[in-house]
Amino acid sequence: MVSPCACADKLLSFLPLLLVLLDLHYEGAECGINAEVEKHLEMGKKLLAAGQLADALSHFHSAVDGDPENYIAFYRRATVYLAMGKSKAAVPDLSKVIELKPDFTSARLQRGHLLLKQGKLNDAEEDFENVLKSNPSEKEEKEATSQLLKSDEIQRLRSDALAAYSEEDYLSATDFLNSILEVCVWDAELRELRAECFIKEGEFGKAINDLKAASKLKSDNTEAFYKVSTIYYQLGDHEMSLNEIRECLKLDPDHKQCFTHYKQVKKLNKQIQSAEELIQEGRYADAIIKYQSLPNTEPNVSFYSTLAQEKICHCYSKSQQSSEAIQVCSEVLLHDPTNVNALKDRAEAYLLEEQYDEAIKDYETAQTNSENDQQIREGLEKAQRLLKQSQKRDYYKILGVKRNAKKQEIIKAYRKLAQQWHPDNFQDEVEKKKAEKKFIDIASAKEVLTDPELRKRFDAGEDPLDPENQQGGGGSHFHRSWNQWQGFNPFGSGGPFNFKFHFN
Repeated sequence: MVSPCACADKLLSFLPLLLVLLDLHYEGAECGINAEVEKHLEMGKKLLAAGQLADALSHFHSAVDGDPENYIAFYRRATVYLAMGKSKAAVPDLSKVIELKPDFTSARLQRGHLLLKQGKLNDAEEDFENVLKSNPSEKEEKEATSQLLKSDEIQRLRSDALAAYSEEDYLSATDFLNSILEVCVWDAELRELRAECFIKEGEFGKAINDLKAASKLKSDNTEAFYKVSTIYYQLGDHEMSLNEIRECLKLDPDHKQCFTHYKQVKKLNKQIQSAEELIQEGRYADAIIKYQSLPNTEPNVSFYSTLAQEKICHCYSKSQQSSEAIQVCSEVLLHDPTNVNALKDRAEAYLLEEQYDEAIKDYETAQTNSENDQQIREGLEKAQRLLKQSQKRDYYKILGVKRNAKKQEIIKAYRKLAQQWHPDNFQDEVEKKKAEKKFIDIASAKEVLTDPELRKRFDAGEDPLDPENQQGGGGSHFHRSWNQWQGFNPFGSGGPFNFKFHFN
C-alpha cells in the first residue's frame, strides 16, 4: 500500500498547481513539504562541511523556497554567503532569522559584525546590546561587550577624522581613517573621504585604490568612477581614464559630468593614438604636426604639453634633424632632467652632430635612471667607440660631411677636395708632400663612405682601412700609398680634369 507521504511527494513533483488548490491542512501534503525541506537542509549541511559552497547554496535556496518561515534555512544560507565572501547577501538573511527568532543570539552577533564592517555603527551597537539583553552565554556576552567597546572607539575616531578634515589637516584625518578602516573595511563613504585626503596630499595611487574599492562597495557609484577617471587623466594615463569614465556612463548614460569628461578624454586619446601610428609608419613630419596641436586640445594639464615636447624631440631625432632635436629635447630636460626618452633622443642627435662627449653624458644619465635598458647600453657603447674613432681618423670630417650624408653629397665633397688638394697643384716640395697625404686621406674617405659595407663597419666604430682590422677579415681593402693613387682621375672618365704625375 502506498503511504500518504509518498502520494504527496508524487503530487509535489507533477502537480504543483493542483497542490496549491488543495486543502493545505491535509496532513499528507504537510508531511511531504517538511520532509523535502529537511532533506535540502541536511544535504546543504553536508556539502557546506565538504567545502562545496555552490552546491550547498543551491540546497539552502530550495529549503528557503520550500519553507519561508524556517529560520534555520535562512541562517545556513547566510553562513554559505559569508563563506563565499558575499556579505551583502548575508545581511538580509540574518535579518530574516532575527525577525523569525528574535532571541537567536548567534544571528545577532553575526549581523552586528557585518554592520560594524560596513560602518553602520548605531545599527551594530543595537545588535550587540540586544545580545546582552537576551540571556547570552558567557562567550557571547564577552564578544558582544568587546564589540560595543570597539564601536564606541570607532565613533570617537570618526568624529576626530571629520574634524581634522574640516580643518584641512588631511594628514591627521588620514591617520584617523586608517584606524577606522582596519575595522570598517566595507565603509564606502569613509574610503571616499580617505581618497579625498590622499588627493589633497598628492597620493594619487592610494586615492585610486580607495575609490575603486568604494565603486564596488556602493552600487551605482558613478561619482567614484568619475573621480578615478579624472585622476588618471591628470596623471597622463588617458587610456585608463577613458576606461573608467566608460564605466560611469554604463551606470548612468545621462550623467552630465561623466559625458563631458568622456568627450574630452576620447578626443585627446584619439589624437595621441593617431600621432603614435604616424611615428610607427615613419611619418615623423606629420606626427610633429599632430603633437604640436596637442596643447590646444588640453591646455590645462601640463603633462600633455610635456608629452608633446618629448614626442616632437623623438621625431626630430629619428628624422635626423639633429639641431632641432637637440633644441626641443633640451627644453624637455630643462623641466625634467631625468627624462630617459629625451636623454636617449638627444644623445642620438649629438651623435649626428659628432658631439660625442655630450652624447656619452646623456647616455650615462639615462642609464642611471634606467639601468636595464639595452638601447641605452648599446647607444653608450657606440658613442664611446665613435669618440675613440674621432680621436684617430674620421672620414666624415675629412670630407666635411655629416654622418647622415647621402652618397651624392659624399662624392660632391670628395671631388671638390680632390681638386683642391691634388699634388699637381703644388710646386713647393713641402707643400706637395702635405698635399699628397691630404689627397690620400680624401681618397680613402671616399672609398669607405661610398661602399655600403665599409661605411657600415666605420659607423660601428671600426676603421676598415686600418691594417690592424684586416686580420682574419679578408683584407680586400687597405690604406693605399700615394704611389698607388698616381694616374688616378678623381673625377671619372670624361671629367673636366685630367692630371699627369711626374715623380722621381
